[in-house]
Amino acid sequence: MSLEGRRVLVTGAGKGIGRATARLLAERGSSVVALSRSASDLTALEREIGCTTLAVDLADAEATRAAVERALPVDHLVNCAGTVALESVLESRVETFDATMAVNARAPLVATQIVARDLIRRGRKGAIVNVSSLASAIGVAEHAAYCASKAALDALTRVMALELGPHGIRVNAVNPVVTLTPMAEKAWSDPAKSGPMLARIPLGRFVRPDEVAEAILYLLSDRAAMIHGICLPVDGGFRAI
Repeated sequence: MSLEGRRVLVTGAGKGIGRATARLLAERGSSVVALSRSASDLTALEREIGCTTLAVDLADAEATRAAVERALPVDHLVNCAGTVALESVLESRVETFDATMAVNARAPLVATQIVARDLIRRGRKGAIVNVSSLASAIGVAEHAAYCASKAALDALTRVMALELGPHGIRVNAVNPVVTLTPMAEKAWSDPAKSGPMLARIPLGRFVRPDEVAEAILYLLSDRAAMIHGICLPVDGGFRAI
């Protein structure tokens, strides 16, 4: 699957799934625009794959809008940036909930609006992939805000697909189970917590970031030309049980 000559904006490209995706897309011929909060992560990625970089805090809607506008024009968008805070329902703070929703759901909406409007203005087709989570569909203790934000992202994906499809813009989501990223290590480093989750995965392990990146590549590619509006589990069979 080649994306030769395509320009792709990847948010959250500094670490984890976003970084793996940026690497893979560059390998397959894409011109990558990498967006992340950490300037040092972006500098290292730029040295590695020769991408264009933009440092921005996606919790800031106006800064997000300005950064995405600077990235234009692009052919594809990967909304990968995410954040998690470990708070139970009884302990969840309004500030934590709002910040999580801002990064995990509002920022993808803002980025999609800007990219889609530009594609429509230029009369170009495109593809957008939102990186959601299995947590959008199941309850996970101490992940109240995170689960809510990913469920919101799945809902946005469906509405985006409905409204942008007539313009030739495909929108899908990927929904991985626990993926071995720095963010996941913070949440799942305790064997007492990770053990029960692993026991529900028939393939017996968590997901690697590069495995999610491969699914994203497929959904962006022309081989997925009629795949639109789906939330694709990347879960090792978790939902089969």
